Amino acid sequence: MKIHTCALFDLDGVIVDTANYHFLAWKKIASNFGFELSKENNEKLKGVSRTKCLNIILELSNFDLNENSFNYYLKKKNEIYLDYIKNINSENILPGILKTLNYLKEKNIMIGIGSASKNARFIIEKLKIVPFFDVIVDGNQIVNSKPDPEVFLKGSKALGVLPENCVVFEDSDSGIQAAKAAKMTAIAIGTPDKFSNYDFCFTNFLKIVKSDLDNLFTSKNYI
Repeated sequence: MKIHTCALFDLDGVIVDTANYHFLAWKKIASNFGFELSKENNEKLKGVSRTKCLNIILELSNFDLNENSFNYYLKKKNEIYLDYIKNINSENILPGILKTLNYLKEKNIMIGIGSASKNARFIIEKLKIVPFFDVIVDGNQIVNSKPDPEVFLKGSKALGVLPENCVVFEDSDSGIQAAKAAKMTAIAIGTPDKFSNYDFCFTNFLKIVKSDLDNLFTSKNYI
């Protein structure tokens, strides 16, 4: 019997749709290696660290970089991405998210961010939703990226909540794997074919109705 007292959210693709800006930025970087990054290839980059993303692109493009060049392209990708997102605001919050966050606050559920992005706090500030979150764990605070569970385990520890009492909302397969590895309840956001394992799957937050949230956060024997 589980009692869920904590909700941990991925950021990109869950709270705000910055995923396309990551794709466009990485596409520009990949072009330097003579490689055309496709949307299919981009699926491999979701939910993982910037360093790992660049390594994946280099592998796909069969291209090698020395350490200085590698670091240059990491920095360049972030500069391109930040230029894309500089004008985002609360209107960019994905539909249904605010309803869910308000529900969790009303129920006194602890809320955290568990994101591989090193720009997570900057984005949340731009969206004007910082007060909703009790903790923000991002790429600046972790060593191992998803599917390693480190980011979610650090979130639950910071909140003083046992991992098994946490619900994770994720839109990437690597994130769902991380949640399951942490022994947390994994809610996949997207179509089922994108994920190898999850506890529940919803195409988007508009599909998550109050009864679903009640079952997750007020029922003591839901899962």
